[in-house]
Amino acid sequence: MIKAYAKSDIGRVREINQDSYYISDSLDEVQLYMLADGMGGYNGGEIASTLAIQTAKSYIENNFKQIEKDRDSILQLIGSSMEYANMVVYEKSKESKELEGMGTTLEICLIYNNKAFIGHIGDSRIYRIRKEFIRKLTQDHSYVQKLVKDGTITQEEATHHPQKNMLMKALGCNAFVEPDVMVKGFLKDDIIVMGSDGLTNMVSQDDIGKAAKKDIEKAPKELIELANKNGGYDNITVVVIKNI
Repeated sequence: MIKAYAKSDIGRVREINQDSYYISDSLDEVQLYMLADGMGGYNGGEIASTLAIQTAKSYIENNFKQIEKDRDSILQLIGSSMEYANMVVYEKSKESKELEGMGTTLEICLIYNNKAFIGHIGDSRIYRIRKEFIRKLTQDHSYVQKLVKDGTITQEEATHHPQKNMLMKALGCNAFVEPDVMVKGFLKDDIIVMGSDGLTNMVSQDDIGKAAKKDIEKAPKELIELANKNGGYDNITVVVIKNI
């Protein structure tokens, strides 16, 4: 049995909320959880994040029945859904001057058979909490993360780097995209937290873990309040999923 709760907030600085999310009803055949953080002037980011989620969701739901339910087939389905969503957002961005250059991050988590099948592009994040430990499952597709990986700067320096928001990969900005796909165990009592960078830039990994472990239902609201208290410089979206 899967329980999930989510909440999104505009934050304290932005004039529009460009984040979007989707959570399955616990009775749905396909247990699907998604989060997207859009970017682009005018209202491009809002359109990009909503469109990416709608498109990937319908792609997965329309094709899930037909595929073999093995690891590779499910991962391929998630990857294909993101490639398709990328194409749709990219085509939309060419329709008008206002939407030019819009794009979005996209996190997909499909729960099946005590496993989390994950698709990731951008710098929104997915964490898994197991017993006392919280672990980040995704790698940010950001310029700063690349510098960390190359050993140019430390993880500590990355936290305050001026180019922190510069993405190396996003959905909808180019005709082709290569998302990360992975599968992780999602056992009884495990918790998954999905968050936009409005959460993860404002709240530490440990604090995210503490709030989610304490009460999954209240965690999204609590974490948003904490992010706002710490500055609230961006839209904040939190999805918390538990294998009960």
